[in-house]
Amino acid sequence: MTLSLTFMQALWFLPLALPICVWVALTDLREMRIPNVAVLALFAVFVGAGLMVLPLNEFGFRLLQLVVVLIAGFIITSLGMAGAGDSKFAAAMAPFIAPGDYLFFLMLFSLVLLGSWITHRSAGRVPALRRATAEWASWESGKLFPMGVALAGALVIYLAMGLSAGL
Repeated sequence: MTLSLTFMQALWFLPLALPICVWVALTDLREMRIPNVAVLALFAVFVGAGLMVLPLNEFGFRLLQLVVVLIAGFIITSLGMAGAGDSKFAAAMAPFIAPGDYLFFLMLFSLVLLGSWITHRSAGRVPALRRATAEWASWESGKLFPMGVALAGALVIYLAMGLSAGL
């Protein structure tokens, strides 16, 4: 499969989004929340880098993706199916996904979500790891899962795939 994401887009987006994604994943594991400032930072990365690497009409369309995902996220959050931080972060991620890659990204996210869930639940059963990360709220979250790990992971993998396709 060929991604619609170009090498140049991935080259700009990945190094700027990666530290934010790591921050989101770790914060969600520790606190079971995604800070609004992280959401705004990811949005700022898209605006700054997107204006450099996207044609103006595509830039506008990708901002529309953010609005659509934000509305869907609001509904999903209202139904109690996801946290508000997860929905806001997903909306901030949306413009990074190239039109034409939606289904691929949803499949990728599904796989990353499954892998993240299995890894988190399995790691939580390792006493030494639990002791080393005893302050993580995600260990005691019951049925809740730190979705920021899967969201951030899927975005990083997607952008890395775009980068590797151009090498």
